[in-house]
Amino acid sequence: MQAAQKKMIALLMCFVLITLMPGCTNWQKKYEALSVEHENLKGLLTRERSEKGLLADELTQGQQTIEELRRQIEEQSKTPADASGFGEGYNVAFDAAAGTVTVTLENSLLFDSGKATLKKTTSAELDHIHSVLQQKYAGKHVDVVGHTDSDPIRKTKNQWKDNLELSAQRALSVTRYLIQKGISEDGIRAVGCGESRPIASNASSAGKAKNRRVEIVVYVRG
Repeated sequence: MQAAQKKMIALLMCFVLITLMPGCTNWQKKYEALSVEHENLKGLLTRERSEKGLLADELTQGQQTIEELRRQIEEQSKTPADASGFGEGYNVAFDAAAGTVTVTLENSLLFDSGKATLKKTTSAELDHIHSVLQQKYAGKHVDVVGHTDSDPIRKTKNQWKDNLELSAQRALSVTRYLIQKGISEDGIRAVGCGESRPIASNASSAGKAKNRRVEIVVYVRG
């Protein structure tokens, strides 16, 4: 907004200088040109104010959603899964500081070992997630994040360069499924993290199983 105001002032100063220059007679055209530029700048300022207002409204609504989730969990003894709308049976967590709600799905539910093609039996879970996203979080940005354990790829090493590529393709498979169901392409993206963000130790089979996962991250605020 300050830049637009400075530009407006500069244009007005130019107009004054032009009127003082000898030999310039076409004042009407110069005045009209400056008037048009002035109106353009006014329109720019109006759009900037409008966009800032919309952003502030979105941040406020997102914060209210986060606070409501927290209230339901603390006051009504609801689990994050219930409070978020995804329901029992889903591994759900929310981060008030980041303004996110995250649903974690184990890779064993979605994919066969070393593969990135969704199992047919996965559709029920993903259809439910799609339904909640559309009904409760419509218009919110979503990341689909793929993760693996630290074991190198063996069975399908001819298909994937490394765990990072595998995790990215798995995230993309889930993303495409949700897009086919109606999630806007502009509001969702696929992210591969490979083995870089473990949530458990890779020293045990149980820990590795936890690390092999896909997260649906909903940005409730902002």
